[in-house]
Amino acid sequence: MKHFTKKILLFTGCLIFSISVLAQEKEITGRVTDENNLPLPGVNVVVKGTTNGTQTDFDGEYSLTSEEGGTLVFSFIGMEETEILIQESNEYDVVMQESSSDLEEVVVIGYGTQQKGDVTGAVSSANLEAFEESPNTNIAQTLQGTVPGLNVGQVNSAGGTPSISIRGQASINGSQDVLIILDGIQYNGSLSSINPNDVESIDILKDASSTAVYGAQAANGVILITTKRGNRSQGPSITIASSYTTQNPSENLRPAGREEFLENMYRQSYDQLFLAPEYTTPNPDFPGFFAENNGLNIIPIYESPDNPGEFRNEDYDWYEEGTQNGFIQENQVNVSGGSDRASYLLSLGLTEQQGFIKNDNFSRKDIRVNVNIDATDWWEVGVQTFGSFVNQDGAEPSLYDLFIMPPILTPYDENGELIRTPTGTVRLNPFLSSNIDNYERHDYLFANIFSEIDVPFLKGLSYRINFGNNYRIDKNYQASVYAAGGTGEAYKNIGFYRDYTLDNILKYNRKFGKHNIEATALYGAIERKGEGTNANASNFDRLSLGYNDLGTGGIPQISSNAYTESLNYQMFRLNYKFDNRYILTGTIRRDGFSAFAENEKTAYFPSGALGWIISNESFLEQSNYINNLKLRVSYGISGNQTGRYSSLARLLTRPAYVFGDGASPAFGQELTSLANPNLRWERTKGLNVGLDFGLFSSRLTGSVDVYKNTTDDLLYSVRVPYLTGFNSIQTNVGSIENRGVEVSLTGDIVRTEDFTWRATANFSRNRNEIITLNGEDADGDGVEDDLIQSGLFIGKPINTIYNYDTNGIYQIGEENILEGYMPGQYRVVDQNGDGEIQQADDRVFIGSDDPNFRASLLNTFTYKNLSLNVFLNSIQGGNGYYIGQNDNAIYRDANSLRNNIVSGIDYWSPTNPDGLNALAPNSPGIAGTRYEDRSFVRLQDISLRYSFNQNLIEKLSISDLSIFVSGKNLMTWTEWKGWDPETGQGLIAGGRPVLKGYSLGFNLSF
Repeated sequence: MKHFTKKILLFTGCLIFSISVLAQEKEITGRVTDENNLPLPGVNVVVKGTTNGTQTDFDGEYSLTSEEGGTLVFSFIGMEETEILIQESNEYDVVMQESSSDLEEVVVIGYGTQQKGDVTGAVSSANLEAFEESPNTNIAQTLQGTVPGLNVGQVNSAGGTPSISIRGQASINGSQDVLIILDGIQYNGSLSSINPNDVESIDILKDASSTAVYGAQAANGVILITTKRGNRSQGPSITIASSYTTQNPSENLRPAGREEFLENMYRQSYDQLFLAPEYTTPNPDFPGFFAENNGLNIIPIYESPDNPGEFRNEDYDWYEEGTQNGFIQENQVNVSGGSDRASYLLSLGLTEQQGFIKNDNFSRKDIRVNVNIDATDWWEVGVQTFGSFVNQDGAEPSLYDLFIMPPILTPYDENGELIRTPTGTVRLNPFLSSNIDNYERHDYLFANIFSEIDVPFLKGLSYRINFGNNYRIDKNYQASVYAAGGTGEAYKNIGFYRDYTLDNILKYNRKFGKHNIEATALYGAIERKGEGTNANASNFDRLSLGYNDLGTGGIPQISSNAYTESLNYQMFRLNYKFDNRYILTGTIRRDGFSAFAENEKTAYFPSGALGWIISNESFLEQSNYINNLKLRVSYGISGNQTGRYSSLARLLTRPAYVFGDGASPAFGQELTSLANPNLRWERTKGLNVGLDFGLFSSRLTGSVDVYKNTTDDLLYSVRVPYLTGFNSIQTNVGSIENRGVEVSLTGDIVRTEDFTWRATANFSRNRNEIITLNGEDADGDGVEDDLIQSGLFIGKPINTIYNYDTNGIYQIGEENILEGYMPGQYRVVDQNGDGEIQQADDRVFIGSDDPNFRASLLNTFTYKNLSLNVFLNSIQGGNGYYIGQNDNAIYRDANSLRNNIVSGIDYWSPTNPDGLNALAPNSPGIAGTRYEDRSFVRLQDISLRYSFNQNLIEKLSISDLSIFVSGKNLMTWTEWKGWDPETGQGLIAGGRPVLKGYSLGFNLSF
């Protein structure tokens, strides 16, 4: 009985305790809206000081369990953070207030961050969210056309990295590379190694004032990439994303089939096949294509073995054999979370891409771990690290060769073996280059370990140390039984790269009444090391073990290389703001670089900027229309480092003499270049004036920037007297100038409870001009000479086109045809009227490769659970040609007659006098080129996402589920007839198509 009583008392106590606990915990619900009573989906709702949290659904509603007395914290991008105390009520609706024109948004500015409203330089943030569903294997593709002043090219090969430039071309012979900063550390690896899914934000430093913090490496602009991290006070969140994308050429260009190939032969030979003057009546005396001494030199292999005098009957599709349907398969897993003192993120990614040309493959496996820990209230430590392992095995056949190989020939003999030279000439079978053993791997390892201390005894003072490391292994092995004239060749090339960055950053940030002061001091060092070994062998009796048995090759060759370079730098930056109206920024950086010349080991790069927040002045405080207006003016100097050995006298070691038959060669050394101990880095001085604005309660926001950049001390080889034993010496001469304007506008066009429409338009224009070159005046006219052979002209753009102009096509019966030309060929303009086309007298300035301007428009629509992004990108102006004298084999010689052409091109012929494209001359060496406008408008990205409603998500016990479809490069409106107007590539020689694709994928979180 006694034990039973104890059990009753224990049970009663537990019941009372449970009831008390249940009484303390209760379900909290509510709805979050903006100032216009529109629901806000995706708002983070967290119980302060805990990991208990959730997000609002599409209707802005949330639900969680918490105790009375706790505090709910509501946070959302672009909104002021809101806190609500939990009292007796179970329902809490919240109206969130917009931050002042997003001025509290934080942007990365180099060695720190700033609120957007305090930035005085030209700094832009990329919109990554709108392109999350786009099939981009390279993070740079996400930036294409999205930021004014940032020019990102197209990608037309698997795993390729596009060209990137900021505000035009700042150098002629110096580096054109944009500086990449990854999580605060310089990154010298390929952008293809970075998983786009891991990137949180990208900020672009465009003017010399903002880039000056990176000194001698920043003249071409800076891109700051920040990766994702876990959220504090949030339980583990697992996100799985997967997508599949088709990829095929955006233009349906194919080589001609048999009949069109033969028609091209007849067209090119019209003056022999038909009688003058109309060239429509067959020539009865034409001896046939295979007759001797007919002037056409058609090789016998084209002749049918069964029907002498006739062409072979084959109609082989070389293009079809060498291409395939491309695809991209992406799979991502992300685990993140944290406590009130730590956060973590672990991500895994697998990307497989198959290009449209066979053996154009790319595979990336990557892993990332980012951890931040508050060791104490004043000390934070962390690590940002990733590994990326890229496989690009395989060698593709030449697309050029696939197009020009004649369809009446085949690549295989009767035994199914590849024919080395199907045409019987030096032209090799394109499949010889792809039917090989190729091994290409690139392993990237990156880590940034940091520690940051908020000094306890001095408010506002902090110290941070970054120790970053990059390590890369590049392997390229290959073996081919067809190489080295059919004797076989194999090689192993392996390279190692490693660097470290050590930054010591001291900051002081305090507010004294109306005065805000932020000072940053930096002392840092970088060391880079690289080495490589190349082993090659040819003339094999057997190549069964490929590149793993180079010793059996009859002719071995071995080379190796290594280098070390180091940088030491200091920087001080001061930001001062008075009364939230006037802002001053000043920066000075000193660089020391081991590759600088002996007498120029250090460089200084100052900058200054002013900001005036006009909207905070008393005369605008009551404005109903202007809620943000800020004027920015900045001036600064940044640099472009010289090459590693540019200032040094270089030696070449090579076999010099063989003493007797069978003896080994004696090696000697010779000086190949003159040293220049005074060689300096290129300097870019930049002036930028900008205006940021927000109107109509920030329904319309934007910025306008106008700039002028002048680059002096250009690196260039200047001729020296030959008696020195050399032709030239590398020195600093010349100057170029870039001017431009950039405009960005974002508008909230429609915002209702169920439907929103937001649009962003960008516009940029850049013009460069050569101010001076090498200062030579060889003709003594008192005016500095142009460098015509290099295509450089004072007062003209760097990429100006200086060539022969054309005025239509010579027609049959036309009089005054210049000597050496005939009907069907371009009418090259005789500029001086002397009756001859001469290189020195008849070339003119036709235009420029550079566009007149770039523009883009992003529209984002949402309707209930649907969201639609439509992105149009456009480049207007710029000249180029897609059929030159060597393209499409329209040069009347033996090669042109046996090479194939692109199908469907409108060529001139006696029966088609209005044809756009001419035959090239068969006599003179000067052929005309018809330049075309490369303007286009492209539907570059479009994506449609559906987010499942909260009821289904709760039933499935997950936190989020969405599916999407998207398209890439689906439509291009242009008059350009080549592969693509943006790349400017011709129809055959060196050209590749831009790829379009359709994607299907899903995102799942729980």
